[in-house]
Amino acid sequence: MGRRVHRPPSSAADAPLIPNALRDRLLPLLGEEVATLEAALSLPSPTSIRLNPLKTFLLKAEAVPWCSNGRYLQERPAFTFDPFLHAGAYYVQEPSSMLLERAVLASGVFDRDVLALDLCAAPGGKSTHLLSLLSTGSLLIANEIDATRRHVLAENIWKHGASNAVITGSDPADLASLHSCFDLILIDAPCSGEGMFRKDPFARQQWSPALVERCAVTQRKIVAHAWDALAPGGTLIYSTCTWERTENEEQLDPLIQQGAHCLELALDPAWGIARYEDHGVIGYRCFPHRLRGEGLFISVLRKPGEGRPRPLKGPHASIGSSGPGWLKVDTGAVVIEHGDVLHAMPSRWMPPMEEILRSMRVHAPGTPLAERKGEGWVPHAAAALSQWLDRSTFPEIAVDEAGALSYLRGEALPAHDASGPGLVTHQGLALGWVHGAGKRWNNRWPAAWRIRGQRSKMPCVPWSVRTGPKA
Repeated sequence: MGRRVHRPPSSAADAPLIPNALRDRLLPLLGEEVATLEAALSLPSPTSIRLNPLKTFLLKAEAVPWCSNGRYLQERPAFTFDPFLHAGAYYVQEPSSMLLERAVLASGVFDRDVLALDLCAAPGGKSTHLLSLLSTGSLLIANEIDATRRHVLAENIWKHGASNAVITGSDPADLASLHSCFDLILIDAPCSGEGMFRKDPFARQQWSPALVERCAVTQRKIVAHAWDALAPGGTLIYSTCTWERTENEEQLDPLIQQGAHCLELALDPAWGIARYEDHGVIGYRCFPHRLRGEGLFISVLRKPGEGRPRPLKGPHASIGSSGPGWLKVDTGAVVIEHGDVLHAMPSRWMPPMEEILRSMRVHAPGTPLAERKGEGWVPHAAAALSQWLDRSTFPEIAVDEAGALSYLRGEALPAHDASGPGLVTHQGLALGWVHGAGKRWNNRWPAAWRIRGQRSKMPCVPWSVRTGPKA
């Protein structure tokens, strides 16, 4: 949730569940409930997933009440060995993080086309959730400054399959030339990680008041840059995985002083989400002893002013002439060559996109379609998983679960007189590419995405009836 995950040293598990200095800070928020919170931190974390509405399945599982596609699982499956995970049918996500859905509903942007920015986007849980919530005519800029984490972000967005996302790697300071650009900005800010104490023992070990102050300094800069880039009348969603007022309300106080106002979330009191109001800042906290989820803070603010109409009439490239001809004909896409890779993005967003290309460090200006190989092009891994792919242009190689796992390990598949690119599918969902070589299909699944080892005796995800991906 906006914080780098560390591998805990052996001593991390012995750290106190709630450090004494933090206990004093929690008393104003929880009073005598601090003891109940501490007891909850010793219990196992719940396991949950969020289904991808672009690749819909039915699942016999309890719903996460604040998220339409969130599901609790009774036990933790062997996710790595589920082909549906790699096909993008769902995302493994902590339940409290799914409260983002209520924030987007409060913002009112879900029923219109907007330009959105996820400023601290890796590993991609909230970005893919936004893509499921925003209109298909919207455009999401998913930004992550850390290169290693940005590769994970790209993988998760590409597997999700939505084709209205751009991936960037900019410092928030780079937003200076994008004044009043975005209609919606999400900041899942780097934080001291108090809400992750149960899942990450190292978060407990590294916590200190000094860490809180360092995080607060970083957050203050991020919020200031984001607020300037937000259009009048736009919405800022601010979240952390910590409970500190220093890292939450105090970061938003200056925005209230500039005329911002907070929006209320529509929540059922039975869900156990705590509402706080302090000097005009309305924030919501998730505590593990009150609900089945980890710790979270979230607040939604509206910037004063009226939104201005955005010019969206951009160049309309012909895919047949400027691209490899693998997209559906009705996508309204423009093809952009960027770093020897062809990308497709909605052409109507080209006017603001041209400014973003000048101002931000763009990693992928749309969905990658093809990579240059010699004088020609070969399909990119992201294209296989995209909702824009015209699957009729490739032979499909349907595989069962065993075949899918072989493919995901990077193994070749048997064939008869195979040639050219082919699309591997499992239960109707696309996985990725192979290339025919006579009696075998050579594997083109990215090496960095390959699974290792053999399936353990852990349970499987309890899929029920497949309803199929949306056209």
